[in-house]
Amino acid sequence: MFQNVLIICVGNICRSPMAEELFRHRFRGQGPLFSSAGIGALVGNPMDKTAEQVLRDNGVEPGPHRARQVEPNMLHLADLILAMEHSHIQRLRQLAPEVHGKTFLIGKWQNDVEIPDPYRQARPAFEHVHMLLTKSVTSWLPYLT
Repeated sequence: MFQNVLIICVGNICRSPMAEELFRHRFRGQGPLFSSAGIGALVGNPMDKTAEQVLRDNGVEPGPHRARQVEPNMLHLADLILAMEHSHIQRLRQLAPEVHGKTFLIGKWQNDVEIPDPYRQARPAFEHVHMLLTKSVTSWLPYLT
């Protein structure tokens, strides 16, 4: 059983916090602990405002968020690590090779789909990412319950 799920993107202000909130919304405080970090985090920044608004418009109320940089200790503590792109997995492998066996694309069960970065793009890019993340999160639920 997975107790600690870490979700990774680049800046930790768009994709990974959106996914984190989608998982939390689905589990409603039950189940694993979900957290996120970035491989090039904009440390201390809140979630992107467009990402927050897209979540709210889809019935998910995001909690407080501050971007943080991924560190080897976070990777070691996680039971499951979900990344947005293959390049993120490669970066994590460089940072902590021993966690490779528990690191997957969040889109693994969606034919290994990668989630594009909507950073500094218009709202339709965030809506597209939200749709991809919703499908990806849903596809992980049987493995997390």
